[in-house]
Amino acid sequence: MAQDNKVVRLDAQKSGGRFALPHALIRLRDVSGQSLKTVLAGFFDRADDALFELADKAGSDQDQTAYFDAMREMRLRRKSMTVSILQYVSRAFNDLGKFHPGGSSGNLDEVDQDSLTLLDHSELEQRVAIENLVNKLRNQYSDAMLMLNARVGHLAPALTLSDSQMPLSPEVICGGVAEACSDLDIDIRAKLVVLKLFDRLLADKLGHFYHEANRTLIAEGVLPDMKRPPVAGRTAPATPRAGSPARPAAGQSADHQGQGAGAMPREPSGETFSELSALLHQGRSGDGSSSIAGGQIFLDTGTLMTRLSDVQGLPAQWGQGRVVSLTEQLEPVLKADDGKVCAVGQVDSDVINLVSMLFDFILEDRQLHPVMKALIGRLQIPVLKVALSDKNFFNRGGHPVRKLLNELAMSAIGWTEKKTGQRDPLRDQIENVVDRVLNEFTDNVDLFSELLSDFSHFMDLDRRRRELVEQRLRDAEEGRAKQERAAEFSRQLIDEVVAGRELPEPVQALLSEAWTKYLQWTVLREGDNSQAWARAGELTRKLVWSVDPRPVTDSTRTELLRAIPSIVDELRRALQEISWDPFATDAVIRDLELVHVDVFQQLVTSRAEPVAQPEPKPAPEPPRAEAVAQTEPVAEPPQGGAVPETVDVQVGQLDAPPGESGLDPAWLDKADKLRVGSWIELNREGVRTRCKLAAFIKATGKYIFVNRSGAKVVEYQREALAAAMANDELTMLDDGLIFDRALESIIDNLRSSRKD
Repeated sequence: MAQDNKVVRLDAQKSGGRFALPHALIRLRDVSGQSLKTVLAGFFDRADDALFELADKAGSDQDQTAYFDAMREMRLRRKSMTVSILQYVSRAFNDLGKFHPGGSSGNLDEVDQDSLTLLDHSELEQRVAIENLVNKLRNQYSDAMLMLNARVGHLAPALTLSDSQMPLSPEVICGGVAEACSDLDIDIRAKLVVLKLFDRLLADKLGHFYHEANRTLIAEGVLPDMKRPPVAGRTAPATPRAGSPARPAAGQSADHQGQGAGAMPREPSGETFSELSALLHQGRSGDGSSSIAGGQIFLDTGTLMTRLSDVQGLPAQWGQGRVVSLTEQLEPVLKADDGKVCAVGQVDSDVINLVSMLFDFILEDRQLHPVMKALIGRLQIPVLKVALSDKNFFNRGGHPVRKLLNELAMSAIGWTEKKTGQRDPLRDQIENVVDRVLNEFTDNVDLFSELLSDFSHFMDLDRRRRELVEQRLRDAEEGRAKQERAAEFSRQLIDEVVAGRELPEPVQALLSEAWTKYLQWTVLREGDNSQAWARAGELTRKLVWSVDPRPVTDSTRTELLRAIPSIVDELRRALQEISWDPFATDAVIRDLELVHVDVFQQLVTSRAEPVAQPEPKPAPEPPRAEAVAQTEPVAEPPQGGAVPETVDVQVGQLDAPPGESGLDPAWLDKADKLRVGSWIELNREGVRTRCKLAAFIKATGKYIFVNRSGAKVVEYQREALAAAMANDELTMLDDGLIFDRALESIIDNLRSSRKD
């Protein structure tokens, strides 16, 4: 029997009925814990400095002692206080619905006079400090907390939670602070100093904390459409709690809500659906309720769902490429045996109209290929069934059906039809998704989650394959750009050095072949701002001067005799660095030595000339200077780089000054804002091609576009790209989420019609 105390009764624990946290709340608990840990770390860092400053300015020894005691204790207990606060907040999550923070129970308004007289003065001071901090947080971040409460309530509709029981409420956070401070081994004066520090240094830093908490739940698909806090007295967009009666939609009478025996009670639970429903009924006469003509058959939601299931598989029998609107697909569903049109409830009618408008937008979107429109259009009946049965469809951005539609449309944006007989994995995968929905979906939305997971996995593999191809293309283009840039730097240097000089043919061959390769190699390896490039430039100038020394002075011959050996040695080492053919190197050196011999002979011959002609070269200099002036524009290309010779599309497409281009600067601005990954549609000679920007090569200013397979389609320079946009040869494609774009379009259209 002694061992009975060690036995843990699972049934006793289970009877406690702890609420099982949804994945989104677990995610919120973990992320907010890390975020709060960062906030607390910053608080303790600032608190130490603030306490030291307060102690330094203290008006009395007693105050100074309190500040120093608080500073010493917080240094020692920093880690344990942080852990205590985080554990307190974690308990609010784990015991959701049962956890009552100490801060909420300590509200002074709820304490009777008798108990108040029994409170210790120090405890009363602490309660006042904590309540002031709670009120400050509630006033400062009311909107963010209201939206967070609505999202948490949406995830826990079966629980009745007060504001103070929300896991990240000010009462929970301040309760954790109070509990952590209660363990501090300091007197009440120092403890109040710590609490005031929390009020002063922590409260102003929690705005980002609450903002991130909302963003975490939005990323999990929890009420992503909620842009403002719920209005007071109005329920948040959430699933109705257990036992709560269904509310009729705006403008719908109660007797039209429950529609006969076996009807599936429905209500527009989401704020988005309520607003859409109200917009649908704007401008209509009467209360918007549907009336049933004498003898007209009425379809409740359950019967309507059954009929939809009967016709769900029909799209699989349609001809390829056929697009049929939802209205046409519903004709056999809403028709009785006698040919009369059946009536449906107002809420069901609103859902049908909204789904129909959503797919009208999708199927009219010019960005989707007709084949893809036909495939996605076959999902209209299943999506309608989901919208009729799942109250989160319109107001939950992370709904698996919405996400699947977005994924299908996004994957198809760059798709083009293959030639007959060619394999098309993407089309096969989309057809498989559509066929499985038509054949397997009844009322279990988990099928869409499974298909979404499989399709996302397929797209991830496909994306990685395409990224590898695109990366190879980018590497090749960047390598080519670097090579072109190195060639241009080398060409400019040689042109600058040889301008106006008459070089022997062997030296010209050396400069244009071996030496150009060495200069390019130096730029590619070291860069044009390196010392190696500077030394290469200096050696180039020495080499040219050694075969055509100017001006000639009495010391020129001596300078040449001293410089030529080192020039030859440096030249040989340079060619060895680039692994130039040793035999060719020896031949180059021999030719250079012969040229140097000729130079010395010319110098000896000209030494007697200064006596008869003191200035032998002024006469020929003017024409030579003229020749230099004529070659300078070639030797020094205009700012912006030279035109590469290997790509025809670049010729004539260098950017001109704004005043000379003739283009509206707005088009140039659009070209500058084009981001890598953007999809476009080219229209050249009536042929439309879809491709995306795979790379922008800064060195050459090239925009490289590829098709869905990663193969290069076209390349543009900046001004040519802007001109193509201006001439409608290039159109931007919107690669945003198609379902969300469709919903926004419906809202805009309905609001516009209301204004009209």
